[in-house]
Amino acid sequence: MSFYTKLEAAAHRNDTLLCVGLDPTPEACPDRFLHTADSSHSEAGDDAERKCQSLLDWNRAVIEATSDLVCCYKPNIAFYEALGQPGMALLRATIAAIPENIPVLLDAKRGDIGSTAAAYARACFEELNVDAVTLSPYLGQDSIAPFAAYPDKGLFVLCHTSNPAAGALQKLTVTNGRFPHAQDPLFMRVAKEAVSWSPAVGLVVGATYPQALAEVRTVAPYAWLLAPGIGAQGGDLQAALSAGLRADGLGVLVAATRGVTQANDPRQAAARLRQDINDARAKSSSTSKVVPAAPAPQPNRSAESHTDLIIGLADLGALQFGDFTLASGKKSSMYVDLRLLVSRPELMQAAAAAYAEKLSTLQCDRIAGVPYAALPIGMAVALASGVPLIYNRKESKSHGLGKDIEGLWQAGERVVIIEDVITTGGSIVSSVELFRAAGLVVEDAIVLLDRQQGGVENLQKAGIRVHSVLALGDVLNLLSETGHIPEEIRQSLGLPAPAGESQ
Repeated sequence: MSFYTKLEAAAHRNDTLLCVGLDPTPEACPDRFLHTADSSHSEAGDDAERKCQSLLDWNRAVIEATSDLVCCYKPNIAFYEALGQPGMALLRATIAAIPENIPVLLDAKRGDIGSTAAAYARACFEELNVDAVTLSPYLGQDSIAPFAAYPDKGLFVLCHTSNPAAGALQKLTVTNGRFPHAQDPLFMRVAKEAVSWSPAVGLVVGATYPQALAEVRTVAPYAWLLAPGIGAQGGDLQAALSAGLRADGLGVLVAATRGVTQANDPRQAAARLRQDINDARAKSSSTSKVVPAAPAPQPNRSAESHTDLIIGLADLGALQFGDFTLASGKKSSMYVDLRLLVSRPELMQAAAAAYAEKLSTLQCDRIAGVPYAALPIGMAVALASGVPLIYNRKESKSHGLGKDIEGLWQAGERVVIIEDVITTGGSIVSSVELFRAAGLVVEDAIVLLDRQQGGVENLQKAGIRVHSVLALGDVLNLLSETGHIPEEIRQSLGLPAPAGESQ
């Protein structure tokens, strides 16, 4: 069973998002677990083993008291390494004491490359046999790849940590080399990059920074977030969960250690915290939170920022008004033919720039043009953004290499769909199904024009967020004001009169 399957099963079974840290130290060990020496002449080695036995009894008591209240346990390897060889034996015995149906997340924060990273991965996943590990992203994808080679394991990448000094580095503004006009704080660049490295990647975002949780959730809508900082560090539980929860009420691991393990009654402390978490989850869900989608268009905003493009499309004949039957069978007073863009290079460049601006906010390795109208548009967007293009064939190819997807790609890469117009979204869904079947990750699509006829909502149900450059309502209002819409159609649609004319 994979880490995330086990995690979500435990979360549902125990109705909890609580992750308890197991970080024992001899100094904090409760008196009731202390083992005293049998004689004053005990060896130093015996003393170390006695201390570790006390800590093991403590860990086991916490596990026994809380195993039906948590969805994960998180031992921090540093506390065990500090105790030498007996400490590592303590860690193994602690892991063995955790019920098989509750995952173990090793807080190790490993970060290296090559054979060293591979050795760290073997130590975590083969020697200690934990289900997940925390990792540092500073060396880039190379440091994560050896861990991602274990597909059933979870990887939590440090993103925005809970300590007060985190912002000195993690909030530094960085420029995207692919899109020079786009800037992000470093932690957001980490979030965007890390979730593209492997579907097993989750992110560590401190509960002490709810705004960071909210921002990370916008670019990692489905990832699990490990949120330390509740309790001793003063994190606001309600604010953190409101910012970080997914639409399904999951997606955030609330990490707590001392508040549970050092309590007089660990079970009571864990039960109280679980209840507080569930109360916060219920309050958050009452706001009808949904999976992030493209922001709803504001009146005339898209039109105002793309006036020249809209008028250029109308003058080209790409936007026509009359009595038309669409491919879906629906009747329409407007027909959109963006295939004409290939005959007006300067207009194609303007459209491609608008797509590229939307693309700069998304994480992707490839873009994919939907056959056939969006293929030349996709090529223009690739040139404008520097993002490689692939595309699917509409008809299966029985000769040559017999490929259904043209271009260079690898399974696991993230693909953003490029389409010209969205009505019901059927053409996008067909392409997405083919790409997903090939092992590509597809969660976003960019369209030039949203006809606002249910396509965005249909795609959201399929797990695809639509990002529209233009909304039909805005386009109609602008073209009505500029006199591009015939009078009878303008009146039938209840659009404003052209500028300068009386109502």
